[in-house]
Order: sequence, then C-alpha cells, then structure tokens
Amino acid sequence: MESKIKSSIIIGIAIIVTAFILGLSFKKRNENLDSISVIGLGTKDFVSDEILWSGSFTTNSMDIKTAYSKIISDQKIVSNFFISKGFKPNEFSFGAVNFQKKFREIRTVNAENGYVNSEQVFNGYEATQSISFSAKKNPQLMKRIEEVSSKTSELINSGIELTSNSIQYTYSDLPSLKQSLIEKATKDANERANKIVNTADGDLGKLKGANMGVFQITGQGSTEEDSYGGNNDTFSKNKTARITVRLEYNLD
Repeated sequence: MESKIKSSIIIGIAIIVTAFILGLSFKKRNENLDSISVIGLGTKDFVSDEILWSGSFTTNSMDIKTAYSKIISDQKIVSNFFISKGFKPNEFSFGAVNFQKKFREIRTVNAENGYVNSEQVFNGYEATQSISFSAKKNPQLMKRIEEVSSKTSELINSGIELTSNSIQYTYSDLPSLKQSLIEKATKDANERANKIVNTADGDLGKLKGANMGVFQITGQGSTEEDSYGGNNDTFSKNKTARITVRLEYNLD
C-alpha cells in the first residue's frame, strides 16, 4: 500500500513537471511568433573634403654619397617645378631619402660540364625620395592638386621621372555622417514595421531588440557589393555612404 502511494506521488510530480516544461515551451514559441523583424536603410551621397596625393623619384650611383647628392639636386628641381605651378613650399612635403643596394645577375657557362653558374654582383645604390600633397576642407587647393597630378610628366624634360600614386579621397567628419545614417535607418525600419502591422490590422508593441549593420562607403553609382567587414572607398571623390539597422518589435 505504501509503495503504491509513493508511486502515485512520483507520477503526480512527473505530470506537474512535464506540464510546466510544456507550458514554458508553448509560451516561448508564442513569444517568437508574436514579434516582427524589419531592416531599415540609411543612405547619403556626399563629396570628399580631404585629398592625399604622393609620388616618388629615384636616382642611381655606384657611390652612396654621389647618389645622395644627386637626389638632393633632383629634389630642388622637383620643388621648383611645383612652385612654378602655383604651389607654396608649405603646401607639399618631402619624405626621408631611402637607399637600397642594387645587384645584377651574371651568368657563366662552365665549358667542361655545360652547367650555368649565376652570381649576384653589386650594381650601385638607388636613392628614392617621396613628395606628398594634402588638403582638408580647402576646395581650391584640392583642385590644384588634382590638376597638377596629371602634369608630372613635364619633369622628364629635366631628367626626372616622377612615379605618381593614385589620389586618395576621404571625408573629415565620418562620425557625424555615421550618426545621421543610423538615425535615418532606424526611422526607416520603424516606418516599415508600422506599415506592415497596420496593413495586417495589428498593433506594434515595444521594441524587443536592435542590431546595426556594417558601415559601407562606395563610389557613387558603384555596383560593388557590401563587404562583411565594410567598404571604405578612397579612390572616388563622390561617394555614397549607407548603413542598415534591424529592429525587432513585439506584437500586441
């Protein structure tokens, strides 16, 4: 008799626990069903207000002192060239002179066995000098830098070949731009959620969660796909910034 009572108690407790677990599962399932998730987009076209352009030129000599003297002489020619184009000395800067030992390969054929032997022979020093231009929130200076970047071939007449790098365009106030896009994307997501719920004769409840996407900057009109880590185009002067925000709401 006592054994039956214990069994009944155990069975009763098991039924209660099972009902409790099923109840929680049912509640959790309904909670997942009684919500809506929407994605909002914030986008803006803008023009870069910062520019960076650089180039470099080299000279060679078997003697390092001669190479240094030659690169300093070329530096003066390059400086005078840009000053003649309307630039002030403080509107560009030269980097440190870098030296590199150069070698050439000499191959000889062994007459006895036909094997080819190769040897690296010192071929002098190469001195390299860089020059850079930058402007921030200065449209006139930016325009002059853009114009002169395509005229450096004129230096060939002075015996100097200046290797030009691509112009880099950036924006000075990305934090404010990003903040405004987050606000736009959040507002867009909220409006989308309200339209969906109103169309279905429902009521939008409290915000359940929010997640922000990756900040993307591409050239205007670009078909480049969004990158998982975010895009940051520095080659286009005219850019488009965008960001997404995912909002999840409870449904009343």
